[in-house]
Amino acid sequence: MRTDSRLSRMLHVLLHMARHDQPFTSEQISKMLDTNPALVRRTMAGLKKAGYVHSENGRGGGWKISCELKTTTLDDIYKAVGEPRLLSIGVGSDNTQCAVEKSVINSLGQTFQDAERVIRSRLACITLADLLEDFDLLCQEGEWGKDGPPSSD
Repeated sequence: MRTDSRLSRMLHVLLHMARHDQPFTSEQISKMLDTNPALVRRTMAGLKKAGYVHSENGRGGGWKISCELKTTTLDDIYKAVGEPRLLSIGVGSDNTQCAVEKSVINSLGQTFQDAERVIRSRLACITLADLLEDFDLLCQEGEWGKDGPPSSD
């Protein structure tokens, strides 16, 4: 099963946007995330619909952050990117006829639901401002600029 990284990837993008005034094109974001611009546009559309980013058309246009960092939580962003699976461990299909699989679902299903509830409650307590503050501290400790570690040139 492939891990869904939409949440962490979009948090990455939003923190960059929070540190820069200029818009980011889908092409720039796709290079940052090593993906394709069409996928970026689809994912950003969910953030736009929720009001966390907006797009500017034309020359010099692109995506810009448009939310309040102090009140926007990781859970808000999680919802906006489509609520991907939080745990990559699956318990099987609810429609199975297999007694072994039913037993596994009965035993582990509630445990995974409880774990996801705990994760979601934690995501609801962390804001984008909290992430940005942590990012800034890491940059200071590592003597980095706002764009990351110094180059080795």
